[in-house]
Amino acid sequence: MYSFICLSAYSQQLKWNQAYQTYINKYKDIAIAGMLEHGVPASISLAQGILESSAGLSDLAQRSNNHFGIKCHGWLGRTVYHDDDARSECFRAYDTVWDSYEDHCLFLKTRPRYNSLFGLDRTDYRGWAYGLKRAGYATNPSYAKQLISIIELYGLNQYDRATDYDHFMVRRGGIDLYNPGTVPLCGKEKTANGGGAHILYKYNDNYYVIVRPSDTFKSLSKEFNISQHKLARYNERGMRDALRVGEFIWLMKKKKKAPKNFKGFLYTVHSSESLYDISQKYGIRLKSLIKKNKALAEEGLRIGDKVRLY
Repeated sequence: MYSFICLSAYSQQLKWNQAYQTYINKYKDIAIAGMLEHGVPASISLAQGILESSAGLSDLAQRSNNHFGIKCHGWLGRTVYHDDDARSECFRAYDTVWDSYEDHCLFLKTRPRYNSLFGLDRTDYRGWAYGLKRAGYATNPSYAKQLISIIELYGLNQYDRATDYDHFMVRRGGIDLYNPGTVPLCGKEKTANGGGAHILYKYNDNYYVIVRPSDTFKSLSKEFNISQHKLARYNERGMRDALRVGEFIWLMKKKKKAPKNFKGFLYTVHSSESLYDISQKYGIRLKSLIKKNKALAEEGLRIGDKVRLY
């Protein structure tokens, strides 16, 4: 199999790498989905993807979405040619990274030489790693140890015990996700981010982006493959409403209340905030927030008012 990693580095202790962690954050749900469907441990898929694609940064991965170095072998789909063991070898090309992960699982399931692996427990990542090496997946003698080192350093075996996955992330084929923790970010912190894809933030079991100049519901609809109508409805707005730089736009229907850690907490109103502004900040439906704060909704918010979120 194809790999861009400098293999001699694995003779020494593997060190934490931000590119590897970013890759894991983006594709762990795809790996879990493949495991639950086909039986290939998520830890193994992720570790192999990291090794074979240089954490998604290799030329082959960038040009063809091929994250596992799988060569053509009678493949009837799109192909690319790249120098590997020999010059201009034929490799499979995919429309999305999800397609590459799916084909990797099917590649292992349909080759008799890998049959014995599917008799192992899916949490036996060591057995899988050595089994892949014995079956000839890679020629490097340290291949199994490399996989195990990555799995153990990044705790990938935790995903082998998963019983579900984030369907939103899988449908979008892997997105660089930032999880701000227990409170949403201030919108001003990230609006300086230039062109290109938005950073996706997770909060209150939902996802949001921070509006940048020239963003519209139409442009966000195209980027995230969510209908313009749904995006506007999720954010309780009109489809043609102008978006303010720095505000949050939620990508799924908002919740009826803030996260559980806000139970008993009262939010203090700042400047000229409205209940809608607060509902957007915490990913709460405006109708639900009004029900929790009927008196304030009737009288109008003033600086210093206390708003119930949970």
